[in-house]
Amino acid sequence: MQERHADQGTGADGAPPSERHVFRDGGLALLVDRKERRYLVRLKSGATFHTHLGALRHDSVIGLPPGARVVGGGHRYLALAPTLADYIQESTRMTQIIYPKDLGAILLDADIFPGARVLEAGLGSGALTLALLRAVGPTGRVFSYEIQEDRIAGALANIREVVPDPATLEVRCADVCQGIEERDLDRVVLDVPEPWRALEHVAGAMAPGGILLCYLPTILQVHELAEGLEEHPRFDMVESFEVLRRRWHVTRQSVRPDHRMVGHTGFMTTARLCEPTPGVGA
Repeated sequence: MQERHADQGTGADGAPPSERHVFRDGGLALLVDRKERRYLVRLKSGATFHTHLGALRHDSVIGLPPGARVVGGGHRYLALAPTLADYIQESTRMTQIIYPKDLGAILLDADIFPGARVLEAGLGSGALTLALLRAVGPTGRVFSYEIQEDRIAGALANIREVVPDPATLEVRCADVCQGIEERDLDRVVLDVPEPWRALEHVAGAMAPGGILLCYLPTILQVHELAEGLEEHPRFDMVESFEVLRRRWHVTRQSVRPDHRMVGHTGFMTTARLCEPTPGVGA
């Protein structure tokens, strides 16, 4: 028997939740079981979600506010509205994704702002694209270059799960190292194996003072990129870093770091487009 708690249809003050704050038919829900296993579910009236714990009717979630607790198959789930980080971690991956801890650093260190014109390469599974679309807002623009055409459809499917009509996104099947069509770009974010090959094209496409950020998995690639940036007359303020995240287990009885952590995932290198440095690159 499926249970739906009667008191979950109201807010903290006992008033019914607004229509903005309830799960809808066709929307996404993140279900968390008692062992904190997570399940990303697209809700559909009349459908049933199955796990090894049993069945949960989607209708028992639809209409409830996020934070509600529902029971299916005799087991209780916490129903939450998925954050962008939740969606990225639980969504279908065609390639290795950029982890949320790095996405946050990319948005901040590349200074992605509302209204910005941003070029990214490559598209991958669409995780970075989603973060950029949210950051630039409805007045900005994201141009995405992807060299492998067979990846584009899958990435766009992931993106449309969160942004059904990505009107501010333009995707090209193109190699950023062979050229950039756009001009007056505020920011360029490269997730490609050899970004140093694209530096001249980036310099020609970016507005004065623009920021370039490159995401690379190995320090040898970072070294090659840093040399290219230092030799180029238009790039300055070069900086490389990584982000490590360690969670802590805090209870009444003990406080200790988790046994596992999200350690190294990638290196980020930033640089700014400036006036040519006298004597550099001559």
